[in-house]
Amino acid sequence: MEQGDYSIAISKEQLSGLPVMTFGGKISVISSPGMIRPAIELLRQQPLVGFDTETKPAFRKGQTHNVALMQVSGPDLCFLFRLNHTGITDEMAEWLADENCRKVGLSLRDDFHQLHKIKEFEPGGFIELQTLVRDYHITDSSLQKIYGIIFGKRISKSQRLSNWEAQTLTEGQQAYAALDAWACLNIYNHLADGSFNPAESQYIVRQEDEDEGLAPAGE
Repeated sequence: MEQGDYSIAISKEQLSGLPVMTFGGKISVISSPGMIRPAIELLRQQPLVGFDTETKPAFRKGQTHNVALMQVSGPDLCFLFRLNHTGITDEMAEWLADENCRKVGLSLRDDFHQLHKIKEFEPGGFIELQTLVRDYHITDSSLQKIYGIIFGKRISKSQRLSNWEAQTLTEGQQAYAALDAWACLNIYNHLADGSFNPAESQYIVRQEDEDEGLAPAGE
């Protein structure tokens, strides 16, 4: 199969039929500034981490909220930094800017835009998954769809519109947030070690199918 003559995309219907993925690692909620330094020290020992943020949804026109949660995951431990309680400390800003601390996420420009409302920093060491997956013919851009294509499992979005500024995060919120960050890390590692062969994907859409309107439905 020639390079460029096909793309890979998954429809909503195909995605909905996949088994739901769960996060099986440990979750540590960081809810006070004094808890940040030891967490950052542990993260600095990781060669690569997954990264994501959550913001309380706004349901009224003109209403906005700052980022409430920053989740950072290693292979078996995810830190949930409750930024609405801790802010972004100098230690955290230094880690976010450190080129030697590699972090992989999705739609990072949006994350940076929101985080800069709390504290200015120059992002360093970040890897954008939306850019990376294009090298593997994947045209979908959502984390849920990318994960479904690569692993054949579905990330539930049931907690996406929950209150991330709640006094206490529920177990469901914690699991959802941790999974998103861990999924970014898992996707990168799976691609980097050559475990995903685009030419063998069951979600290939050939150019002739796209021309005939047979491509999977978009989001």
